[in-house]
Amino acid sequence: MKDELAARIAADPKYQQLKRRRDRFGWTLAALMLVAYYGFVLLVAFDKDFLARRIGDGVMTLGMPIGFGVIVCTVAITGYYVRRANAEFDALSDAVVEAVKGNKP
Repeated sequence: MKDELAARIAADPKYQQLKRRRDRFGWTLAALMLVAYYGFVLLVAFDKDFLARRIGDGVMTLGMPIGFGVIVCTVAITGYYVRRANAEFDALSDAVVEAVKGNKP
């Protein structure tokens, strides 16, 4: 029974659409996060002088706001994912459930 249900879900066009959209979106956000994080790490590794430049007369350097920007980027990407998942992916999931329920013998 479970194998039949899984096959029915996998064959549903709305499920295929959900899977395709969610996978593409997830990989895009993962790539953005990797660029932000590893970009910062590469700056730390290869251009310490750039990050050590002082901003104004105080003790703040460029590395501090850039590092903070990586954290803000993480929070923003997570928020964007949650918002889109709640709006689009949940609706598609509900449509798949309804379609599978309607196809029960």
